[in-house]
Amino acid sequence: EWKNKNVEFLQLSTRDIFEAPCQSKLIQGVQFINKIADAKQCVYVHCKAGRTRSATLVGCYLMSKHGWTPEEAVEFMRQKRAHILLHSIQWEALHTYHSNHTKENGSPPQGPPQESKE
Repeated sequence: EWKNKNVEFLQLSTRDIFEAPCQSKLIQGVQFINKIADAKQCVYVHCKAGRTRSATLVGCYLMSKHGWTPEEAVEFMRQKRAHILLHSIQWEALHTYHSNHTKENGSPPQGPPQESKE
C-alpha cells in the first residue's frame, strides 16, 4: 500500500520498553534515515508511544550526523519531545553506538542543527 504512494518503509522489529534495537538495526535505521534525508525527503520515525525505541534510533542518527554525545542527542530530543523515556538498556545502546559511529571514530561533526523559522 505504501509503495503505491511512493513512501519508503523500514520496520525494525524490537520489543517495547525493556529492550533497545540491536546495533545492526540501529545502523540500518540510521542508514535509511540518511538516504531519505540526503534526498531532501521527510522522515517519520515512530514506535507505539514514541518514548523509547524511536528515541533510541533518532538519538543514534543525531549522534552520527552532528558528532554529538548521547547526552547531547537526548537533550536535543527532550527539547522537541519532552516525554521521551530512556531506560538503562536504551542508554547503553546509545553509548555503544556513539563509541563505534561518531566523530572520534571517523564521522565528522557537523555542528548543531539550525532552528527552522517556519
